[in-house]
Amino acid sequence: MCAKLGAKRAYIVYNSIVLPKTVTREDAGFSIYMDIRNVAIIAHVDHGKTTLVDGMLKQTHTFRANEKEMTQTTILDSNALEREKGITILAKNTAVMYHKTKINIIDTPGHADFSGEVERVINMADGALLIIDAAEGPLPQTQFVLQKAMEHNLKLIVVINKIDRKDARPAEVLRETEELFLHLAHHARHLDFPVLYAVGREEKAWDAYPEDMRQPQDLTPLFKAILKYIPAPVVDASKPFKMLVSTLDFDTHKGTFAIGKVGQGSVKPGQKVFQMLEDKKLGAFTVSEVFTSVGLKRVPDAIGETGDIIAVTGVPDVGIGQTLTDPSDPIGFPAIHLEEPTLKILVSANTSPFAGREGKFSTARQIYQRLLKEKQTNIGLRITENSEGTGFIVAGRGELHLAILFENLRREGYEFQVGKPEVILKDIDGVTQEPFEEITIEIDNAYVGVISEELGRRRAVMLDTHTNERGVTKMVYKVSSRNLLGFRGDILTKTRGNGIFATRIIGYFPRAEHIPKLRNGVLVSLETGKSTGYALTTVQDRGKAFIGPGIPVYEGMIIGLNNRSEDIDINVCRIKKLTNIHSANADVAIQLDPPMQLSLEQALDFIEDDELLEITPQSLRPRKKFLTKVGRVRSARSEK
Repeated sequence: MCAKLGAKRAYIVYNSIVLPKTVTREDAGFSIYMDIRNVAIIAHVDHGKTTLVDGMLKQTHTFRANEKEMTQTTILDSNALEREKGITILAKNTAVMYHKTKINIIDTPGHADFSGEVERVINMADGALLIIDAAEGPLPQTQFVLQKAMEHNLKLIVVINKIDRKDARPAEVLRETEELFLHLAHHARHLDFPVLYAVGREEKAWDAYPEDMRQPQDLTPLFKAILKYIPAPVVDASKPFKMLVSTLDFDTHKGTFAIGKVGQGSVKPGQKVFQMLEDKKLGAFTVSEVFTSVGLKRVPDAIGETGDIIAVTGVPDVGIGQTLTDPSDPIGFPAIHLEEPTLKILVSANTSPFAGREGKFSTARQIYQRLLKEKQTNIGLRITENSEGTGFIVAGRGELHLAILFENLRREGYEFQVGKPEVILKDIDGVTQEPFEEITIEIDNAYVGVISEELGRRRAVMLDTHTNERGVTKMVYKVSSRNLLGFRGDILTKTRGNGIFATRIIGYFPRAEHIPKLRNGVLVSLETGKSTGYALTTVQDRGKAFIGPGIPVYEGMIIGLNNRSEDIDINVCRIKKLTNIHSANADVAIQLDPPMQLSLEQALDFIEDDELLEITPQSLRPRKKFLTKVGRVRSARSEK
């Protein structure tokens, strides 16, 4: 049971029934903390929410003038992969002080593959800033995060960002946003939201669309809107302590940090708590320390108060979705509900001839232990042992979700191999069904034919299309996740990186028609050794090479893409025989095209059912499951 404060009235929420109740500071059993606001920042990927948080941190003097953060951008994206890819992967919380109000800010990912991060932290918020690009408008992930915010009855503030773009269309974007709210709203109050305009990278915000953006301005309107519209947490402070664990962090000295919003009561160091999973008791512990956020830092505090977002230590095996509660009230909060994974992949120890050469950790036990550790914080993952053989089945929300996991593992020194990603099928009412996605594409008119042809091959169904006055066409398709695998890499190549596309899962539907293999055949190494420039000239005539000269290869390793549909075995270790016959062209240098370099995401898209991807800290090697040609022929015959 909790209460949410409006301007003059509060609403007591009990078993999803909203009952109005007049609330004053003197109400018995309630404390109204007017000096705290818990705000989630939600948006589609690359709509500028992390940059806007940068401005909020800087303008509240969270850092000293000489601290490095004052000159940085995307301050909260401290993870190396986040900075490289320019996206938020992990949800994070920070806090700023505006006048005498503490604002806890929860930054969430904008990519659909990391929607589990949104689901696990949004319960800590009492309101949300919905950031929307003034040119792109609402996109699929905008719809997802807005839907989650409405399910949690968060008070929303819409911020139309990047209004300084040359192609900005704020009025039209506001209309599209209003239509989205109307489509998703469960209650009339969801349709009542303030609108602000912003240029995040310049740390400016306005209550109304500005006539001149060059005039001096700051984020004061944004802070005032948060204080005015986002309700302060109104909870029962007289009850015993209770906190739902929404995220975890780790420290070599202090151990595990359990992070969440204090739902009721308060907690101090040395206090006894029960660890609960709903109504099941998992253990009893003593809180070692209590921490609160000050900017990017976590500082010790004498007490964790009702409504605040805090971190506690002393509960070593705590998990996300569990509840820490006072022993006098041993009942946990409902566990966090997550959408089910849609994609799975087989992960196993490396079995190639080069196994163990490049990684620190390569045994099945080491890989499994690391995956279990990942599961503690990455709750969107599902990890099970492979019932049909060796290895483990790792299920996630999409190709990028899995690729980020594998990239983190290889950077930590792990070596392993993975199979082709597969969608997760379900039997619903006796019918085999598979996940379908809605894909939204905005592309220059010059590439509309390319998009239409590619999605036509993938059995996609067009839902909507229109072209604006700028010559940009927006297309919306429905397509099965299975037929969409590999689309990202293909379309980036065919459109030379122009345009944007985004997807969202729209549910399970009867299994679609399976598409034939879209990729050409591959060039497979026939020998083990080192590649030579002389032999690679043959590869260049047949297709595109993945390797240059002097690279170690083994039999069965994929070293290139064929120009035709069939696979070809090639000896790339062959050297030129020496003779006594002089040729006029003998001294002409061999000219080789640069090899085609596959990223981890592209390599996962590339491999087929009879192939594996060897992943090490130094290399990505596509290979055949059966390394010898004889083995592959026998396998093909047995399948027939």
